[in-house]
Amino acid sequence: MQRMGMVIGVQPGKVETYKELHAAVWPEILALISSCNIRNYTIFLKEPENLLFGYWEYHGTDFEADMAKMAASEKNQEWWSFCIPCQKPFETRKEGEWWAMMENVFHLD
Repeated sequence: MQRMGMVIGVQPGKVETYKELHAAVWPEILALISSCNIRNYTIFLKEPENLLFGYWEYHGTDFEADMAKMAASEKNQEWWSFCIPCQKPFETRKEGEWWAMMENVFHLD
């Protein structure tokens, strides 16, 4: 299992929209996330800075293939068409990232 954390901003005026979307995530998206070996997926919001912190645990063996499967899903592309306009990625993110991945520096079970 691999623990992963990531961060992104929320566009000004889009916080409520983002909250509403995630209060009722489509069942197809929830099933897709699970089928891509992601568990304990959580998104936290820090206001007034409007930062999102995402955490998940990856339980698969081929992360790149699972992320490609997720990206290729037509339903997920539709979901992203609503979510992405709400998000404000960091200029310092690595090439190919939307959410900026974070280094795990501490964990206690």
